[in-house]
Amino acid sequence: VQLVESGGGSVQAGGSLRLSCTASGFTFSSDCMGWFRQAQGKEREGIATSSFGTISYADSVKGRFTIARDNAKKTLYLQMHSLKPEDTAMYYCAAEERWWCPSLDEYNYWGQGTQVTVSS
Repeated sequence: VQLVESGGGSVQAGGSLRLSCTASGFTFSSDCMGWFRQAQGKEREGIATSSFGTISYADSVKGRFTIARDNAKKTLYLQMHSLKPEDTAMYYCAAEERWWCPSLDEYNYWGQGTQVTVSS
């Protein structure tokens, strides 16, 4: 299993970015996929998950971030709008071979992360 994130970068507050996560080595279409982030000095947190038609978001990103998946391309996306300095973090894609999404510590597969930096 391999997950490769891309699309991170530096933007000013109010800007937008789209992260991508290309997957290989597992089915993808019927599996749970999620985006997580970890700011410096803080614990990793879940921000969006997608599983078998069910999507959920952390309150901190609702209305600003959108998770989407292209099953044919085995790619997961995170569209981020209205970025804030507090969104600065390393963003990770994760996968779990279940049709429902478990808690953060139950994900077996993680990407290497892509850095997002939002300046004020």
